[in-house]
Amino acid sequence: MQPFEGIRVLDFTHVLAGPFCTYQLAVMGADVIKIESPTRPDMMREESVSETLAGQQRGTQYLSQSADKRCIAIDIDTPDGADLIRRLVVSADVVVENFRAGVMARAGLDYESLAAVNPSLIYCSMTGFGQTGPKATHPAYDNVIQAFSGLMAATGSVETAPVRVGPPVLDYGTGAQAAFAISSALFQRSRTGTGQYIDVAMLDAALMLMSTSVVDTQVTGSAPVPPGNSSLVNAGYACFETRDGLIMIGAFTIKQRADLWQALDQPELAQRCRSMPRSDLARRLDEDTALLAELLMGKTAQQWEDLLNDCGVPAARVRTLDETLQHPQVASRRGLQPADGLPPGNSALRMPVAAFSFQHDGPEIHRHAARHGQHTHEVLQQMGLDDAEISALEKSGAVVQS
Repeated sequence: MQPFEGIRVLDFTHVLAGPFCTYQLAVMGADVIKIESPTRPDMMREESVSETLAGQQRGTQYLSQSADKRCIAIDIDTPDGADLIRRLVVSADVVVENFRAGVMARAGLDYESLAAVNPSLIYCSMTGFGQTGPKATHPAYDNVIQAFSGLMAATGSVETAPVRVGPPVLDYGTGAQAAFAISSALFQRSRTGTGQYIDVAMLDAALMLMSTSVVDTQVTGSAPVPPGNSSLVNAGYACFETRDGLIMIGAFTIKQRADLWQALDQPELAQRCRSMPRSDLARRLDEDTALLAELLMGKTAQQWEDLLNDCGVPAARVRTLDETLQHPQVASRRGLQPADGLPPGNSALRMPVAAFSFQHDGPEIHRHAARHGQHTHEVLQQMGLDDAEISALEKSGAVVQS
């Protein structure tokens, strides 16, 4: 039995952060029912590097966080549609939405309205800036929060910053925070029996992901200097050219720095490291950096990765994502998993599932993302509606089934 088997989640989210949150619940066994507009489905359905998948409204950027969800299409702006949601909420444990503040309230589907129907309901709202404050009503995406939060200004080097972090890390970081919040609320409810309202902001998640920088900035009164691929203090915590590419070294502790010099056949420097106070690192930064740069040109990046790792020094050749996905380390883990439900040309696709595994009954996917409205009829039937009632709702435009 997976942890969230028997938990029903109504998912009103779209794009990346919200869907990733509910996806994390789905891979742990929750019955996630994704609710989309009949005429304006999740925009990520068509965001894809594959025209075939985009044509099915299951684009690659939609597939990556939509497996194991049931999909229904209900127009919450119609009286019939909103009434269906209130009926569905009776059997739900969690509602997750990431509309701009006020959208769900206008449909009569805000927390207060739905908690009156189901007092034990856990209701999570996800927005760019949260439900309070002067920017509560302002829209945002990952790139906007990167700019507002200071993450962009801290990324790159002094010469190149600000630089946007390539992958939408704040979307996924926010989704993970929201999934943890919901999990915590479910555990709390198991002890108290009471529901909960959760307010998740992408800006808050960004600050959590920069915790050390947030504290340092308050102490110094200045924003962090963007370090680029190097440390501003420790020469052994940096990226270097090798004979055929880049190597990133993470010699952070005293022992690791000593082991680095030992691996480079510099026993005197290794001994000096063991007795040198950390405050001297910055003083020797330029000298040590120049020597490391010279020595590391003697081998290939892969040779250095193998040698340094064997010596207990964190290091990795700088890889592209396609190289990483082919590495046997990735194959040895359960982070990426295959599933059923895609056309032959894409049937071997493995989805990112979770960053952890359980000894038993852990995160798992069984089927790839569903089509728009694929499960409308099934869910409505489970609610007790007969075919005639469902047909009438279809004719009125309140629901759509594929």
